[in-house]
Amino acid sequence: MNNFKDRLNSHSEHVKKVGTHCSTEETTKQALILPLLDILGFSPYDPTKVKAEYKADFPGAKANERVDYALFCQNLPVMFIEAKTYGENLTNHCPQLSRYFNATPEVAVAAITNGREWRFFTDLEQKNIMDNDPFLRIKIEELQDNDYEQLFQFRYDQFKPEALRTLAEESIYFSLFTKTITSTLRELPVDFVKYVANKSNISRQLNQKFIDSITPIVKNAIERAVSNMVVLGLTGKKEILDEKLIVEEQTETKIGEKADIIDSENNKIVTTYTERELFKHIYSIIGDDELTYKDTESYFNVLYQNKSNRWIVRYYDNKQHPAIQLPIELTEKMQDEIKRAGLELGAGEQIIINKPENILRIAGLINDAYEYAKNDENFKRK
Repeated sequence: MNNFKDRLNSHSEHVKKVGTHCSTEETTKQALILPLLDILGFSPYDPTKVKAEYKADFPGAKANERVDYALFCQNLPVMFIEAKTYGENLTNHCPQLSRYFNATPEVAVAAITNGREWRFFTDLEQKNIMDNDPFLRIKIEELQDNDYEQLFQFRYDQFKPEALRTLAEESIYFSLFTKTITSTLRELPVDFVKYVANKSNISRQLNQKFIDSITPIVKNAIERAVSNMVVLGLTGKKEILDEKLIVEEQTETKIGEKADIIDSENNKIVTTYTERELFKHIYSIIGDDELTYKDTESYFNVLYQNKSNRWIVRYYDNKQHPAIQLPIELTEKMQDEIKRAGLELGAGEQIIINKPENILRIAGLINDAYEYAKNDENFKRK
């Protein structure tokens, strides 16, 4: 592989040096195209591997129409190449090459080149019909790291049609995924912002107003994350050297996570970290994505389907006796269950919850309240 890369690099320098002198198609072939075929193991002096001006029974071909080069493996044509002059634009030069490719099922790949750029085609969209777009573009004068590995698969001793088809699929998918990710990160659709918020365990109700408010924050976070990934990728280091910066960032993150969230429309509505933690624990018990929460000036509600009348838990963040209330009547059996869980009953069937995680002790009652909220019969007008 090292020898192959060295030869490609030498050829790249050669193309840069003499390319502008290749003003005719024949000069381009001799000076730029055939040397690359030789590097790939398709010796232009071996007619069992390379046949110039190849003519076969191509349906619809004009008189004396021939493909510039046909590459052979085991006496079968496997690749057709159309050559253009060094300075010629390759766009819209493929109809002729397409006719040849479509008429020869054995051929796995077709290429068009001006010596400085190679465009490779195959038949991913429809079998034996050449795709309109190339699956691979290689600029010889600007070789990238992955170009060497990709070109290596075109070597005579490596030439495997199915492997090249896999390369074609991966290249197409990579290109499509790159475009999608780029446009997504630039435009930040609502679904993506919601995804980030959910994965980050943001327990606030994700209404449109809240989504709009955090979108710029998500965008800045993406820029920071991408920047860090670039730094790590370029340096090859697995840790950022500035440990002080890491500690500061972690501290800021922890403070940010525990900070109160003040309603932008009513500053008396303050959603505390304790309330958000309580919601997380209730969600872990029930596990229904239709759970939301809504805070008010008086209490914190956990809702089913975001309906105010279908509340499952109502939490009163009293500093001395924080408590919850359930929408179901607490029977004597249920009260015994609460006591066995080590919890106390307060006034009006409230259950004292000193720590958010204590609600896990009465998971059964939380599920009972959830089932009550789900049941339509409980909300029909009598």
